[in-house]
Amino acid sequence: MSETPITPQTRLLHAGRGWRWLAAGWALFRVSPIGWLALVFGYYLLMSLIGLIPIPFLGMVIAMVLVPGLSMSFMVASRQAARGEAVRVPLLFSGLRAQTQKQLQLGVIYFVALMVLMALTALSDQGALMQLFLEGKRPLPAGPEAQQLVSGLGLAALLYTPIMLLFWFAPALVAWHAMSVPKALFFSFFACIMNWRAFLTYGLACLLVLFLLPLAVLLSIVLITGGRVQPEVMGLMFPFLLSLLPTLFASFYVSYRDIFDDSPPNPASVDTPSTD
Repeated sequence: MSETPITPQTRLLHAGRGWRWLAAGWALFRVSPIGWLALVFGYYLLMSLIGLIPIPFLGMVIAMVLVPGLSMSFMVASRQAARGEAVRVPLLFSGLRAQTQKQLQLGVIYFVALMVLMALTALSDQGALMQLFLEGKRPLPAGPEAQQLVSGLGLAALLYTPIMLLFWFAPALVAWHAMSVPKALFFSFFACIMNWRAFLTYGLACLLVLFLLPLAVLLSIVLITGGRVQPEVMGLMFPFLLSLLPTLFASFYVSYRDIFDDSPPNPASVDTPSTD
């Protein structure tokens, strides 16, 4: 089944395309693995440093506002890798430099959306998830608060889905298509909805590769060692787990490239979209 143009900017993909996004993300990671790992480490280091701001909640607010702009940086790094160019740590701030004001506006909307989500989950879990998110307060495993937290997490996952769809492509549409913030959120949401089949298979691929596969490997190690997992054996898994995050981040760009036809100018570059 071929990809059908919907608008000059958006394409409708068949379900099977979603399976390939992770594989293409892995290919982009292999272009510059050290650079990718350094970039991801720099991102989490930056977020950790922001979290150390001594004023209560200020670090958390700043971090959430920066999320869309910093996620755009991984899109820039992915596009660069798709062109066969090296990924470097200074790219960490490239997304924020692309339409800075609009990226920060997206960040404010993202933060407000998360706060609304937390307020709604508080109706089902008595504020357990909000306390965990804002204060790092964890309930006792065997207590009723733990059950409330599970309920809150389920509701949060449901409520976060539309937020995720709104922001999946919005930073790139603002940066690379000069869209207004409302228009970028609108296009992002409906581009995801129109391609729900591809996103469903992509989600299944992520579940398999990022969660079930590592879990199966870990359980196999536990069974083989009779429950005594040696540190050196676990150390063999670390490079694999470390490579999953850059692969995941790069796959976001591949989904954008497929749906909005942002194929690299070099036809020999990594995983140029096909028409099947």
